[in-house]
Amino acid sequence: MKFLQTMMGKLPEFQTVEKALQRGAFPVEVSGLSVIHKAAVIAALCLRRKKHGVIVAPDESEAVRLSEDLTAMGVPTLFFPARDFNLRDTEGASHEYEHQRLQVLSRMASGNWGAVAVCPDAALQYTMPREELQRRTMELTAGAEIPPEKVVETLTRCGYERTVQVEGPGQFSVRGGILDVFAPEAAGPVRVEFWGDEIDTLSYFDPETQRRTEDAEHLVIGPSAEALVSEPEKLAEKIESIASSLRGKNAGKARTILQGEADKLHNGLHLGSADKFISLLYEGGTATLLDYAGEDSILFVSEAARCRERMRSTLWQWGEDVKDLLEEGVLCRGLTEFSADWTELLQHAEKRGVFLDTFARGSSETPLREVAAFTARQLSPWGGGMQLLEEDLQNMLHNKWACIVLAGSEKAAKTTAADLSTKGFPAAYLEDPETVQRGTVAVLPGALSAGMEFPGAFFGVISHGRLTAAPARKRKKPKNGQEITSLAELSPGDYVVHSSHGIGVFEGIHKLDLHGVIKDYIKVRYAKNDTLYVPVTQLDLVSKYIGPREDSTVKLNRLGGTEWQKAKTRVRKAVRDMAKELIALYAARMQAKGHAFGEDTEWQHDFEAHFEYEETEDQLRCIDEIKSDMEREAPMDRLLCGDVGFGKTEVALRAAFKCIADGKQCAILVPTTILAWQHYQTFLERMQGFPVTVELLSRFRSPKQQEQILRKLRRGEVDIIIGTHRLLQKDVQFKDLGLCIIDEEQRFGVAHKEKFKEMRESVDVLTLSATPIPRTLNMAMSGIRDMSTIEEAPMDRHPVQTYVVEHDWGILTEAIRRELRRGGQVFYLHNRVESIDSCAHRISQLIPDARITTAHGKMNEEQLSEVWRQLLDHEIDILVCTTIIETGVDVPNCNTLIIESADKMGLSQLYQIRGRVGRSNRRAYAYFTFFPGRELTDVAAKRLSAIREFTSFGSGFRIAMRDLEIRGAGNVLGTSQHGHMEAVGYEMYLKLLSEAVSEQRGENTVPQRECLVDIRIGAHIPEGYIDNLSQRIDIYKKIASIQNEEDAMDVTDELIDRFGEPPQAVQGLIDVALLRNIAASLGIYEISQKNDMIVFYPSVFDFERASRVSAALRSRVSIGAGAKPYIAVRVAEKEEPIHTMRAALYLMSGPPKGGKAK
Repeated sequence: MKFLQTMMGKLPEFQTVEKALQRGAFPVEVSGLSVIHKAAVIAALCLRRKKHGVIVAPDESEAVRLSEDLTAMGVPTLFFPARDFNLRDTEGASHEYEHQRLQVLSRMASGNWGAVAVCPDAALQYTMPREELQRRTMELTAGAEIPPEKVVETLTRCGYERTVQVEGPGQFSVRGGILDVFAPEAAGPVRVEFWGDEIDTLSYFDPETQRRTEDAEHLVIGPSAEALVSEPEKLAEKIESIASSLRGKNAGKARTILQGEADKLHNGLHLGSADKFISLLYEGGTATLLDYAGEDSILFVSEAARCRERMRSTLWQWGEDVKDLLEEGVLCRGLTEFSADWTELLQHAEKRGVFLDTFARGSSETPLREVAAFTARQLSPWGGGMQLLEEDLQNMLHNKWACIVLAGSEKAAKTTAADLSTKGFPAAYLEDPETVQRGTVAVLPGALSAGMEFPGAFFGVISHGRLTAAPARKRKKPKNGQEITSLAELSPGDYVVHSSHGIGVFEGIHKLDLHGVIKDYIKVRYAKNDTLYVPVTQLDLVSKYIGPREDSTVKLNRLGGTEWQKAKTRVRKAVRDMAKELIALYAARMQAKGHAFGEDTEWQHDFEAHFEYEETEDQLRCIDEIKSDMEREAPMDRLLCGDVGFGKTEVALRAAFKCIADGKQCAILVPTTILAWQHYQTFLERMQGFPVTVELLSRFRSPKQQEQILRKLRRGEVDIIIGTHRLLQKDVQFKDLGLCIIDEEQRFGVAHKEKFKEMRESVDVLTLSATPIPRTLNMAMSGIRDMSTIEEAPMDRHPVQTYVVEHDWGILTEAIRRELRRGGQVFYLHNRVESIDSCAHRISQLIPDARITTAHGKMNEEQLSEVWRQLLDHEIDILVCTTIIETGVDVPNCNTLIIESADKMGLSQLYQIRGRVGRSNRRAYAYFTFFPGRELTDVAAKRLSAIREFTSFGSGFRIAMRDLEIRGAGNVLGTSQHGHMEAVGYEMYLKLLSEAVSEQRGENTVPQRECLVDIRIGAHIPEGYIDNLSQRIDIYKKIASIQNEEDAMDVTDELIDRFGEPPQAVQGLIDVALLRNIAASLGIYEISQKNDMIVFYPSVFDFERASRVSAALRSRVSIGAGAKPYIAVRVAEKEEPIHTMRAALYLMSGPPKGGKAK
């Protein structure tokens, strides 16, 4: 926004400030500014003086708003968050905030930044000095000479973790000459391919598919952690010398802990608490963000008094923490300083500071060299309505002002300019003008958080509301609905399903040497210790068994037994019946006549513009799908799925508003009283300013009030009614019901569901569900059930800082105290009803001043509602509860979650419960704890390692999503289907379901034939090519599902991309897979090799095919037409069996059109 520099330059107050900066007369105080004016002053000063700026704001939301406004004004601004120091040696901790900070520090160190917005506590936290960061930063470009070992060594020194497959920031992996790395400051993970010691290519890749996406010009690798231990021995000696110098009552405890940490370093083990020693790690001591900014930048302090107060309370909280930590021996004398104090910030301000305040301050902590008072007004954001805009512009033009309208997108700006011109305004669309003439209106693309007026310079800016901050990373969102390619996560001991033989136990990949040819087989153990070796070429017949319950014991099938076929037949019949019923219902609904709602009104646009957040793409897509359903005559029946907190309510609100705008009533049904209360509050708040009557029908209303509400409802005086199953009773009558929204339908009883069924025949119904639905299910159900899914989280959700720790009351007490000190509340999850009270008692002894209550499933709904109400009204500090909070309500003030025995809980449960915190703009913490010393079962150990990865979106996250989806599938299909899913496993169930749906629709479904191939050819993946078992299985599965030449090319491309040129044995595998599918399509069920003969067994003998083969290959062919017919072809001398097989199959598939067979 170039005009800002010019227009601001005309303001006398601004000229005063600019002159002071030229003279170096710091500090300067500027008053009379709200947030948007501060942004304008900062942007104009930075751009006109060509300097960098550091903006210190009193809270995170203001810092983020300033950074977004400044970026829109042409000063690219980064936000620098505070982080938590990990002072205990925990098992695992997430690093999102640390990576965000390192991204900013790297940009600052390289000079590639405009400004940084930060809170005072983050600005003063200690981090690594600039010189250390630069020394540890390495740039890779194509064509550069650098040995791969050196890069690996640098990565290890920079705190990166070596993994099999890169999934998140701070990881790297090496496969031969290919190095994958995800640097915190990069836009995504990068694949570096070496040719000897030269870098051949650099390209981004997608962590989900592991395939390259686009070329990268260069890659900057910076540190992955702020506290890096590069010389463990040296640090261990420093720690030991501190330990030996300790005196006093807590010295013994501290000495033990320090010695343990030193021993870990001596033994070359990873130290989880490196942050504790940040003051000992670097030669140059420590630094803060202000040191990175350098002397030549300007330091802006917004609302200095509030900043000082924030710093004071942060340091007070830290002081309290330190007392506890010193007592436990976690910290000791000489290791308690992790941040500078307020005076350091003031010292920087004396050299280059500008204080920005809304009101002039009476006194100042530092002598001011210049003071300027602005006269300016903030305008509320423009919602898009033309009438309001015209009124505002007329007032400005009356005073001969220069008017600037920021209309959002380029298209909107052009339309607005045209609309204003036709109304007679002197308006024009301009791209990015240097200046705007007085008495004219310039319409520009762009948006700020608010509009502003500067009477002194005779100009005003009217801005379209809602900033869309450009996402900083090109990271793909983890898709909930992803295909479940779960075979890759197979490890020996897992259950698998073979489509012909049923459920068995996977026992690894075995190499078998047959007649001098090595092949890989998958070993599966069945009941009575029967063993089946499945050739890897048939891996597509095997899938991982996924049941609806995580730890259920699964009954193994017997090889050659009939029970598996019986189970499959039973399930096939059940899904066929279900598909039939669903299709009949769908068809009946399409014939039914409902109410077709009209197009969106002006009111609707206005209502939607009042939404204070940026909608996600998914939300917009779902809203469109629902609206187009409502505009059709057939009654709507749509299911909206999305994770807790992904914005389903807003989508429902818009549908409800559309219904009311058309003069109809809307009913919202929820399973519990407290949820009804919460929805009621939300609806009231969003409908403010619109003539809409919202009422609540539940136990929170007295019988007399209920009667009044029902009377109004009959007369049509109530537009929206929200209630529990009370709404389904006979005495509830509507004047004209148009839409019914059902929240969490699976939690209503059978009788209620029957009632819903009747309702669906004439009224539009929208059902909401918090469990995501797998995409595979969505596909299988398309055309018989309308579903919309929201898969992406809203923009402003903070990641939850997650720790995996042994259960230790010291750590947990400190975590609880820290949350209570900042005025928050805590969920403590203890999943055993019988001992929940003694657990609450234990906590009350540790934290005597906290108000503690328990909640569990044995309480009735009334008691639970009361607990939730107390929690929402902040009458409770700590809620000790069971997993009942999964289905609870939103408590934005609860931001610390502690889970006892996390190793005993399902990942999907943990994932959903963790989603209960971090629902506001405050940082949330989750502590997953397990009890030490207890022998962990295999399942639990596996789960804990998944939880550890789960701290970032890794594979643990994927498993959790998968379990959740199966739950979601159960919810959509009804509980009766659970048993069937268990009997055959989830994937087989879905396969049978989609076959049944296609069959019911009359689509021609040819049952897929299988062909067994067993010929002498080296067909396996050598360990030297892919050494990791799970990746090998994954590739085997991909090769086995090759259907045609195109698939074969695609798999070959992927292999070259991820692992380099495939060896001959892998090429053999691909050839066999391709030919096997051609054979299956010809009705051949087996191809085997007997000595030098290749024998083909067709299910139906075809003389024409046989004669074609024998005519072409003459004496090499022998044919048997008995009970088990076959065609046998002898392998010619010096010919590979695979070539003989290929030639015979091509002959069988018939001569090419217009020619002869080869």
